[in-house]
Amino acid sequence: MPAPNSPKRRSSPPKRITNPKQRSAAEIYEIFSRFRQQRPEPKGELDYINAFTLLVAVVLSAQATDAGVNKATKRLFELADTPEKMLALGEDKVRELIKTIGLYRNKAKNVIALSKKLIAEFGGEVPTAREALESLPGVGRKTANVVLNIAFGEITHAVDTHVFRVANRLRIAPGKNVLQVELGLEKAVPAEFGRHAHHWLILHGRYTCKALRPACETCVVADLCDSADKRIA
Repeated sequence: MPAPNSPKRRSSPPKRITNPKQRSAAEIYEIFSRFRQQRPEPKGELDYINAFTLLVAVVLSAQATDAGVNKATKRLFELADTPEKMLALGEDKVRELIKTIGLYRNKAKNVIALSKKLIAEFGGEVPTAREALESLPGVGRKTANVVLNIAFGEITHAVDTHVFRVANRLRIAPGKNVLQVELGLEKAVPAEFGRHAHHWLILHGRYTCKALRPACETCVVADLCDSADKRIA
């Protein structure tokens, strides 16, 4: 027993998880329920006209902001909204139109190369199979997931830096790399939320659960968060 005049011990704050384990199914359901209430119809922020221009926009968005891509593609898509028109436009013109985007030289080369392949092997249409999409120049797994989800309505989970961060912070699908997180999301996200899940996670990461200064005071799931990065008690 402490001495009569000894100061009272303060209770230690709750420990935050540093080695995260996946949340329960009920908690994950609650998180996505709140995301759905906040944004009933979430949408990607890249501008596009059709499946082809969506594909091009996503290819151009690597290491670039959506706003920056939209600014560059406004004129590009006015001139070329099909692989045939893009090929006719030519690499030099594409490069000139997208020169405000990072890595624009290589991206222009990929846009022309994927247009050629779409015409030669897919009848000028964007394929609906993952393997075929990933065979196109400049198209990786994340790009394929975005196109399959937005253009063709498939339940896929495109993991960018925002999705990776939020999935780990909220312990929805903890993982050390993007593939682990993607496969974790496939198992963890309830089917009714699958179509929009990656949009909710991206938007939450972009505007609320930011990397350096997360806006925890406005977060709709702050009471469920036990991340070491949390900025409010």
